[in-house]
Formats: sequence, C-alpha cells, structure tokens
Amino acid sequence: MKKNYCLLLLCFTAAFNVLATQNTPTELALCKEQVNNAIIKFENTKKERWSYKISRYENEEGDISSSIEHHLPLAGEPWLLSQINGQLPTKKQIKKFTKNKQAQSKTKNKGGNTQLPLRQLINQESLSLVSNDEHHIVMAFNVHIKKLGKDAIGKLQGKLVYQKDKQFIEKITIWNNADFSPMFTANITDLALTFTFLHIDGAILAKENEMKMKGSFAYFTDINETSIDSFSDYLYQGKPIQ
Repeated sequence: MKKNYCLLLLCFTAAFNVLATQNTPTELALCKEQVNNAIIKFENTKKERWSYKISRYENEEGDISSSIEHHLPLAGEPWLLSQINGQLPTKKQIKKFTKNKQAQSKTKNKGGNTQLPLRQLINQESLSLVSNDEHHIVMAFNVHIKKLGKDAIGKLQGKLVYQKDKQFIEKITIWNNADFSPMFTANITDLALTFTFLHIDGAILAKENEMKMKGSFAYFTDINETSIDSFSDYLYQGKPIQ
C-alpha cells in the first residue's frame, strides 16, 4: 500500500510539473526577451553625446598601419585625428580625415548607416540557447550581412553573451562555417568578427571591434587582414542621462 502511495505521489508531482511548465513562459522565450531589451537599450544610447578615443590598427598582408582619433561632440569639428602610424598627422592627412568624416555624417543624416545595427546583425527569430547560468546567457543565431553578398547566406553563424547584472549584450562573435564569395573572383576561407561592449551609467557603448579575414582575390592574390578598433576614455557631454 505504501509503495502504491509513493508511486501515485510521483505521478501526481510529474503531472503538476508538466502543467506548471505549460503555464509559464519557456526559458528560451525569456532569454529572447532579455536580448531584445538589451538591443533596445543599445539603440537608445546616444553615442553622439559622448567624447571618446578610438585606437585603430590594421594589418593587410603584412602592411601595418595605425591611428588615434577622438570624438569631441561639443567642439566645432567633432572629429580629431591626433596620430597616424605613431606620428603627428600631416595637414594633408588631417584634411583627408576630416573630409571622410563629413561624408560619413552626411550619409547618416540621409538615413544611411556606416555601422551595422545590432537588430540587423542578430537574427532574433533564429536565437537558440547555448547556456544559462547565474551571471550570463549565451545564445547562438544565424547571420545575414548583405554587404557580404548572397553567397554568404547560410554560411555565417553568431554567438552572443548577455550579462545579467547590468542587463546588456557584452560580446558578439561571428564566424563562417564554409567558404563564400562576397564578389566576383573573391573567396573568403576564414572570417571572424568580434564586438565587445561597455556599460557606463546606463549607456551601452562599444569597447572593441575586431575583424580577421583570410582568402584570395583574383585567384592569385592572398587576403590576410586583421583590423582592431579599440574605444576608450568615454565621457558624457551635455544633459544628464535620464
């Protein structure tokens, strides 16, 4: 009798757990909601109100270059080139830099965007849960970057790390799972993109963007590129953040 009672109790408990699971949002749905809220938080950050420094590094087939520039939103000219390849920039280099920044600003004002928005980068419908612990949520997703061409469709995948304490996306990693051709005669064998972010007083700001790419162009020219943009010295300018 006691044995039958325990069996009945186990069955009742299992049935109750099933009902409880069916009447509460799934773990995946909750994680997707948190990621979407994090994307909204990133979108609501007014990056143009912050001053900051960008240290850029590029290595194209062994040809190394670097520069340091500053964003100064309250200055007459919001962008300043302070160093190029370890030296003070020439007047010609400053003029070219300023012209490029002005062109980028015009593109943005016309509705264009020089950076890929997170909402386009992260395919939220394809999000799947990799892990979920006390501090972080890790999710995988499919990637489609139009600039890389139609041949890249289905050959890129991504992973994001969500930080629970500050409720923001801390890191995004994208890589290819097969060779693809972004344009005629170009073939990419290895692509790795890494984006990391900072949480400062409620704002979500870039920390570092890194790209590594290998392949070939016109069948005979090797592609071996690395670029790293590091952001630092953030200081909010203007009215207090609400």
